[in-house]
Parts: sequence; structure tokens; C-alpha cells
Amino acid sequence: MKTTSFLLISLIGLFLVSCSEDFLEYEPEGVLSSENVATAENAESLVIAAYAGIANDDMIGPLTHQWVFGSVRSDDAYKGGGGRGDVGEVDRYEQYNLTIPDQGELMAPRTWTNYYKAISRANFALRVINEIPDGEFANKTLRQAELRFLRAHSHFMLKLIFKKIPYITEDLTQDEVAQVSNDVDNDALWNTIAEDFLFAYNNLPNSQEEVGRADRNAAAAYLAKLRLYQAYEQNDQHQVININTSRLEEVISYVDEVAGSLESDFGNNFLDGFDNGPESIWAAQFSINDGTTVGRVSFVTGLNSPHGTGLYGCCGFHLASQNMVNAFKTDASGLPLLDTFNDTDIFTNVDSNGETPPDGGLTVDPRLDHTVGVPGRPFKYRNTVNETGDMIYNFSWARDPGVYGYFGNMKEQQAPDCSCYVKEGPFVGTSKNVDFIRYADVLLWKAEALIQLDRLSEALPIINQIRARAAASTQRPLDAGAEDIYNIGEYTSFPDKDFAWKALKFERRLEFAMEGHRWYDLVRWGEAGQVLSAYLAEERTKRDFLANAEFTAGRDEYYPIPQREIDFTGGVYVQNPGY
Repeated sequence: MKTTSFLLISLIGLFLVSCSEDFLEYEPEGVLSSENVATAENAESLVIAAYAGIANDDMIGPLTHQWVFGSVRSDDAYKGGGGRGDVGEVDRYEQYNLTIPDQGELMAPRTWTNYYKAISRANFALRVINEIPDGEFANKTLRQAELRFLRAHSHFMLKLIFKKIPYITEDLTQDEVAQVSNDVDNDALWNTIAEDFLFAYNNLPNSQEEVGRADRNAAAAYLAKLRLYQAYEQNDQHQVININTSRLEEVISYVDEVAGSLESDFGNNFLDGFDNGPESIWAAQFSINDGTTVGRVSFVTGLNSPHGTGLYGCCGFHLASQNMVNAFKTDASGLPLLDTFNDTDIFTNVDSNGETPPDGGLTVDPRLDHTVGVPGRPFKYRNTVNETGDMIYNFSWARDPGVYGYFGNMKEQQAPDCSCYVKEGPFVGTSKNVDFIRYADVLLWKAEALIQLDRLSEALPIINQIRARAAASTQRPLDAGAEDIYNIGEYTSFPDKDFAWKALKFERRLEFAMEGHRWYDLVRWGEAGQVLSAYLAEERTKRDFLANAEFTAGRDEYYPIPQREIDFTGGVYVQNPGY
């Protein structure tokens, strides 16, 4: 947490020691045990260590920003970097070529391990706190609620990625942990995760004095999100076989309890200085300048800064797809081209200055210039840095345009003269928070539930509220010299449910482009196979590296359970279908 970040550094040396192979029963060895830390003071420190655990990720074992699993794996972005062999495991994810359940130590296996380490921190702290008499720890129930929230968060993310996961609680012995199966009923697993969120919801205050701690507001939002996913009931082949209307009603009920508001400018969400603002409902907290070498900064997107400029570092990963860029086109009324956006490509002609003059008459949603680096347009609302560095995005900033094209990512970047910014070797880290849930997401969950319940007129103003904020978010890029090709309008009506459903899905894509949500949306809706097969059929005509990519429905919606975990449990874990 930003207000207590100085504690995190001291705790790293105290608690972040190596763990045994069985990280599901993780207890820091040789330093502390549940027998010698059962005091209120030590318990508070363990809770802070548990908060640190949910953000202890890195560029290839992500816990926060889902740029590989949620963005590159979808139709939003390409892997990027220096060709297909550069961090080649991510290429296998992009190609849907994960038929071998274990791909070394990178990506999914490492992410599995990192989440369960975070869960083990929460469970270790819970075991300690459970032993402290109520009279000796005034905050006992409060801290238990925070820890169960953190534990539920990690299990929730694991379920989105792997579907079949074991749910590990603090009351299990090491032998019992090894016997917890991952082969449980899908709906029952959702309810188990919900039990932890419900405990948090019932025992946390509406807000907390220390910024960054979980509160009832965040718990209500997470319950809305969980019930939304749970509403789309899936069979063993990951097909949506029913949409549970009672769950959708719960979504609406929980959303209505969430206090928040949209930032006045869309870009505030992605700039240093606006962390924990009104739109941030739940976020991973980071900090800098704490006396250590690089501070408590995030390197989860450290590979992704523009490559062909001395202003940044390395390595040109996570690049917007042509399909994603095309989605920002608008019609004469300022509305998205729901069915025809990909009929023609925009920003395809690079001139002698390395810029892409827009086609005559082209208009776009202004969120384009908050999301994508486009040659010839200002990058991160700047045209220069310290009056010497050119911040107009250029074709030369692309590391391998012959393979991946030349569109960049912008949301996860900060200007290189930002006080939040640090370079460790060639890699860029920042102290900018990573939002897990922002209020725009909460609003669109409600709109989605309303549309599925045939309450179209109630969903319309919610979607228009998101679009009105986008329309009011043009000043930064214009001040930096962007050519004004913006045209965004609001819907006057939804003529039928099919139209409203398309509008909702499109709005989610534009609002959260390249934030790592897209993949999980497609899987939740049961549309991943249809959408991604159509995407690949068209995109491979523009990007040769996708020539052999093929999505296999019934397998590729989820990632394989790491084979080493199946082996370690002696076959207690079962593999997902198709692997």
C-alpha cells in the first residue's frame, strides 16, 4: 500500500525467503513459524506481506497486468519483440500451440506458482491470526476479512486462467493440501471463491484509512464480477449452455452498492498522479524512491516499451493488432462500425517521415490516442521530452515491423521523464498502480446483465455514460499536436437485443483495449472460438507469422494445468480437455 510502502521493503527481507517445492503449504523457513509470531504486531506485518504477494509478479509470471493471457492471446494485440523466437513461449500462446502441458518455467506454470505463493502467504497469516485471542487483537476480524479477500482474488484469477484449480485454505494440513482435487464442479468452485468474498463483504468497512487495503466496496465489486462470470454456465467443453438470470440479478444488486465514479478524462486512468482515484476500485499498489535500488515498482510490462528510440528501453512487446486499430473507426454519427469495422484497414500508408497520414474522411473514437501508438501521432500526450526527445510516435519505434507491424501500446507506458519511471538495465518499471477493477468495468457489468435480462432501456444510458466520458477526453492529445479526427457520439436507442448486445461487447473492447480483459470476456461469453477463428482468417492475410495459428474450441479457452503439478500430486490433479 502506498501509505505503508516502507514496510513492504523491510518485509521482503523478513518473509520472502525461498520455499519448499510444495508451495501450496508455504511457510517461510528458518525465520518465523505460526508458533512464534502469534502476536498482533507480527500479524499486522504478515497481512502486509500478503498484500505484497498479490503483486509479486514479473514480466513472465504475471499476477497483475494480463498482457499475455488477456491481450496477446486475444484479437487485441500481437506478441511483438524481436521476431517469433524472442520469448518464444509467448509465441506459442499467440499461435494457440500449447498442446504440451508444461512449457518450462515461463508463463502459465510460473503464474500458477506465483498465485499459489500469494495464497500461501494469506493462509499463513490466517493461521497465525486465528490463534490470537480476540482480546489481544482488536483488528482480528478485519484482518481475517482482508486476507480472505486476497485469497479469493488469487483463486479467482487462477480460475479465469486454468478453470480447474484446487482451492487451498488455511485449515488444511500439508498432507490434506496434497489431496485437494482440482476436478470439482464448476459452479461449486465459483461458490467456494464467493464464500471468501462474502466474508470480506460482511466484515470489511466501506472504506479504509490506509489506501490500498481491501474494503467492502471492493468486495461488492468482486462479488458482482464473480456472479457475472458464474452466470454463463459452461459444460466440460467450455461451451456456454445456459445464462443464469438469478446470477445476473445478483450482479445488478452488488453493482448498485459499489461507490465510485468515472475519471473526468479517460487518460487519467493511465497516468502517474491519479492512482487510487474515484475510478480505481481495486488495484495493485506500487511505489518508488524508498531507499532501495529500484523501489517497489512494477516490471510486469517491462518488456513492452517502444524499442526504436533512446527515450525508452527495450523490447517492443505487446503491439496493437490491425484488427484492434480498425475497431476505433466511427461512422458519421460517431458510432462504432459494429459489423463492418474490419472491412478496411486504417493507418496503413507510412510516408517518408515514418508517419501514417489518416485517410481522408476518417474519424475515430478518441480512445485510440490513449491506447495505441500510431506513427505521426503524439505518444503519451507529449510531442517532446525535456525539449530534446521527440515523442511523436514513429515507424522507427517498431522493433520488427516486417513481422508485427508498427502499432505500439500506450496505456501501460509513462513518459520517460516521469518521477514514477525507473530503468533496470534495458527494462522499464514504474510505480504506477495496476488496476484490477475500475469503475467503468463495474458500470459495464451492470449494462451487460441488464441486456441479458432484456432491460435494454436501462442499459442504454450506462453505455452512453462511458461514451460521453470518452468524448470529453480529447484535450491531452490535441494539446500535444494530434490531428483532430475525433468523432464520437451516443446511441439514441437500442432497436433490439441483438444490437444492444453487440454495442455492449464493442464498448467493452474499446474501453479496455490492451488492458488484458478481452480474452476473458470472449471466454465468458462462449464466443472465443467464433471470434478468434474469424480474426485469424483475416489477420493472417496481413501478418504472415499467424499463417499457421489455429484456435481449437473446447481446448484453448483455458490453459493446461502444469504437468509438474499433476506429477507432484501423484495424479490427484486432472488435466484440462484437449491437452
